[in-house]
Amino acid sequence: MTVIDYVSVILLLGGAFFFLAGTLGLLRFPDVYTRLHALTKADNLGLGLTILGLMLQLESWTAVGKLLLIWLLVLLAGASVAHLIARGALQKKVRLWK
Repeated sequence: MTVIDYVSVILLLGGAFFFLAGTLGLLRFPDVYTRLHALTKADNLGLGLTILGLMLQLESWTAVGKLLLIWLLVLLAGASVAHLIARGALQKKVRLWK
């Protein structure tokens, strides 16, 4: 294994850790707002680390560009969906946890 392989494994494990942390936040936090925050922040970072780890293994610049485009689209979709869910919760007067 080369140094790039080790760095790639570290990034992939870091991405898996943040995905797990986001999932635990979704399951453990008390209200919709804190769950959204935990899920979107941790999953975006987890996806970023995973994509960076995968990009190190690629030999084609077009594949790297495709991964970056996927990352950007998922970031935009995640932010939009989180905003819509929070807005719907506010309109239904879902209370904050105290």
